[in-house]
Parts: sequence; structure tokens; C-alpha cells
Amino acid sequence: MANMNVDRETLRELADEGNETALDRLADLADEAGDLGELSELLDEGSLHAGLLLTRRAAATGDLRELQRISDAGYEEAGKELERLLKAPTERHQD
Repeated sequence: MANMNVDRETLRELADEGNETALDRLADLADEAGDLGELSELLDEGSLHAGLLLTRRAAATGDLRELQRISDAGYEEAGKELERLLKAPTERHQD
């Protein structure tokens, strides 16, 4: 099987035509580049994969506001992760 190196422009064209796999590939490329702005745009376009990638990042840093934003954008798992973090016991410092 040939190793295909598909460029972003081709992926974007395919995604614009409704190809979800191309949209997922764009999300992977944005994630690899650390481009949170592009990931957010892809989520707004309906990419659930971008929602997954953003949720992982936000959960890892404990960014509750970002999890709420991702959930509001339509990725339900972000809301579940937000609830899990909100219900987690907090550490208390005793003097």
C-alpha cells in the first residue's frame, strides 16, 4: 500500500464537501500542531473528533470553562467530563 501524503488543502476541500474522515484528519493535524484555534473551528463545524481532542486537553489541565464551552458546542462527553471533575473531592490544606 502506498504511503499517501495528503495536503491540508485537499483535506479541507473534502471536509467542506461533507467528508467526515477528512474532517477527522484535519483535527488530528491541528492537534499534533497544538493549534487549539483550528480545533475549536473544526468542533464548530461539527467534528466530534475535534471535540474529543479538545476535551482530552481541557480535562488534563482541569480547564472547567473550556469543558463547558466544548459541551455547549455539542460534544456531550465534555459535559460528562466536566461533571466528573466538579464532583471529584478537592484537596484541603490543613494548618
